[in-house]
Amino acid sequence: DSVRIFEESKPNSELCCKPLCLMLADESDHETLTAILSPLIAEREAMKGSELMLELGGILRTFKFMFRGTGYDEKLVREVEGLEASGSVYICTLCDSTRLEASQNIVLHSI
Repeated sequence: DSVRIFEESKPNSELCCKPLCLMLADESDHETLTAILSPLIAEREAMKGSELMLELGGILRTFKFMFRGTGYDEKLVREVEGLEASGSVYICTLCDSTRLEASQNIVLHSI
């Protein structure tokens, strides 16, 4: 018996590409986003070390989970934890100054 776990009705639609947490909370609601994202991040970290074994065509196959950072991921981390936590080389959200440029011109980036 084959069992279908999930099938997206409209693949690559805006709705299916939107992060689940943005369906439940507004981007500006930091407290709710943090409450939603913390368990998701923990689950994602746990899944990185696990393997999924499926039988496909009578052959047992093993899959590993790989998560890649997306623009949404970086944006949400910036919102919740700040620019530096997102791993960005930029230090200022108001201009395109990198950490090195900002350290050389502290007057403009002392806010």
